[in-house]
Amino acid sequence: MGQELWMYILILTFSGTLSLSLCLFAHFKLRNAPGAGPYKILTLLSAIFAFSYAFELSGSTLAEIQFWLGIEYLFMPFIPVFTLLMCLEYAGHKLGKRLYFSLFIIPILTIFMHHTNKLHHFYYSAVRLREDTPFPVLDLEYGFWFYVHAIFLFMCLMFSMIILLLRLRRSFWRFRMQILLMTAGLAVPIVANHYYLNNLSPYGIDLGPVSMSISFILHGIALFSFQMFNLAPIARDTVFESMKEGVIVLNQNGAIVDYNQAMLPVMPDLKQSAIGKHIHDVLHGNSTLRKVICSGKNGDYVWENEGEQVHFQVQFSPVYSLNKDPIGRIISLADVTEKVNMQKTLKRLASVDSLTQIYNRAYFLSEMESSLSTLSPGSDVSLIMFDIDHFKHVNDTYGHEAGDLVLVQIAGLVKNSLRKRDIIGRYGGEEFMIYLPDTPAHDAHLLIEAIRLDIAGSPIMWMITEFPSPQASACHIQTSQRIIWIIHPKPY
Repeated sequence: MGQELWMYILILTFSGTLSLSLCLFAHFKLRNAPGAGPYKILTLLSAIFAFSYAFELSGSTLAEIQFWLGIEYLFMPFIPVFTLLMCLEYAGHKLGKRLYFSLFIIPILTIFMHHTNKLHHFYYSAVRLREDTPFPVLDLEYGFWFYVHAIFLFMCLMFSMIILLLRLRRSFWRFRMQILLMTAGLAVPIVANHYYLNNLSPYGIDLGPVSMSISFILHGIALFSFQMFNLAPIARDTVFESMKEGVIVLNQNGAIVDYNQAMLPVMPDLKQSAIGKHIHDVLHGNSTLRKVICSGKNGDYVWENEGEQVHFQVQFSPVYSLNKDPIGRIISLADVTEKVNMQKTLKRLASVDSLTQIYNRAYFLSEMESSLSTLSPGSDVSLIMFDIDHFKHVNDTYGHEAGDLVLVQIAGLVKNSLRKRDIIGRYGGEEFMIYLPDTPAHDAHLLIEAIRLDIAGSPIMWMITEFPSPQASACHIQTSQRIIWIIHPKPY
């Protein structure tokens, strides 16, 4: 055999080896990824096609060459079908069973027509060896079914390209690169078949298997560089375009596949170089968020942003392939700060008296019970209850607004005199309670006496508006040993 022939055989061998390597990689690493099933079968068929064609070119007789041609046609007719299925599944489309199986009708008929050609010559009208080549090459005259197969192959490739290009406009730039690489890979066999069918290829050699090596190199770049099958573009569109929350997409191994811009303020280490890295490695500087994500369970995360707390609800959503197999996870961080603040407000409203801004009766008793349960045995505890004497007279004389002002000022004065761990509450009306943990009765008496004197020396200013011009009236609080307070008007 000539040196040129060996070059073609080596190229075909490389093409078959590359296709077989990608098939094995898809089998062990991409079992559950979208499009990986058809891709695995496609690369296997292409490998067999390339190796068989290499044996065909190395054949020396017509019978030997026809034998290997028959081997090729046991597998090659299914290549366009699985190419189309790969692109459909990658783009997130699922065919019904009837349509799915109907795609195999023409390939099966092609195999039948090819292997029974001697009976009808529908596929080849003549089969012989060329006389103008330095090595044996088939010279084929095509029948009508060969053109049926060629048109079917062309339509499958064109539909595959259209499916991918329709996704191009709605996809993020990273997936656009994937789609462009895949589309370019599909265009290469079309160009090669054009040269072959129009007798433009060297010595009439079929460039199809050779072109597939270039096609799978482009697919391989998309596969290795962009994690092509870790998540379909439709999943990216659905999640990233419809959600305002921060989102990270992980594959089944915990490596980062993608993220949106809303995640960058929370995780500033996210960059293009983070794609493909394990989420644990990217979060090495944020142990709190890392712990939440490593747990794999929905939880809460508080982020300190310029002195303010931002509350996030961390949620995990599994990503499934069309076969319902898990292929990854989507982690979303929803900003629930407003909700948390609202809950705090509601809790405060439920526990605090709206007028005096001290605990209401129910919450006071609850907090006191909780505090008592934490005290050591034998600890001194004091509980003080007091009211405002003749408070009804205040309301009747000055009105309820004046009475409210008295309640507010007294509650404020008492609260300011207490320790942080002491608890004050409004029992009801003008009645108040003070809980003093770790405080003996003597100390409690001294404290309340000091509070009584403080209140006694604090006049309350009230604006009287019943007169033509407003006048201020200073009211002094009269006190007694029973901590009962009466307000008397100061003469005008």
